[in-house]
Amino acid sequence: MEQEQQKRAVIVYAEASPNPNSVKFVLNFELVEEVQVEYSSIAEAGNCPLAIDLFKEFSFIQNIFISANFISITKDEATDWYEFNAKIRMFIKKYFDDEKPLFLEGIVQEVQEVEKQAYENDSELDAKIKSILNDYVRPAVESDGGAITFDSFEEGVVKVILKGSCSGCPSSTMTLKAGIENLLKRMLPEVEEVVAING
Repeated sequence: MEQEQQKRAVIVYAEASPNPNSVKFVLNFELVEEVQVEYSSIAEAGNCPLAIDLFKEFSFIQNIFISANFISITKDEATDWYEFNAKIRMFIKKYFDDEKPLFLEGIVQEVQEVEKQAYENDSELDAKIKSILNDYVRPAVESDGGAITFDSFEEGVVKVILKGSCSGCPSSTMTLKAGIENLLKRMLPEVEEVVAING
C-alpha cells in the first residue's frame, strides 16, 4: 500500500515594506511562477478564492498583490497593523494548511498569455526597457513587496504602473526618479523621464 502523501508544512512570516500601509506576507513555497496578479476589490478577485476570503474577512484591506512566494496586502489609513498583522498571517497559513486553491483553474495561463501577447507587439526599444526593468529593477522592488510594470514609451517618456506595496508608497516617487529613471537614462539615451501613471 502506498504511503499517504505527507502534508506540506506551511510557514508564513510578515515583512514591513517602505509603504507604511503595506505588509509583505512571505511563504516558504512558490505561489506563482513569472506572473503577478493584483486585486483592489472582491469584484476584481473573482478568480482568486484566497483574495475574496481576505477581502471578506478584513474589510480594511484595499489591495492584494500576489507574486513569486509572497502576498502584499495594503490596508486603509485608519487601521493599525499592530492589531491585524498576526491575524492575517494566521489566516493565510490556515488557508494553505487546508490545501485550498490559490486560483481557479486557468488564471495563470491567462495572465501568461496576455503578457506573451504584450511582448510580441513590442518595439525593439520597448523590449530593451522591459529587459532592464526585469533584470535590474524587479528583484529589488519585489523584495519590498511590490512591482513596477512597463506601460508604454513615447517621446522620451517611459510610463510604468506601480503594483503591490509600491502603489501609493510615499518613497516610490524617489525610487522612480533617483533609481529607475537614472538607470534607464544611463543605459538608454532615448529615455528622458520615467513616470508612474498610477503614482
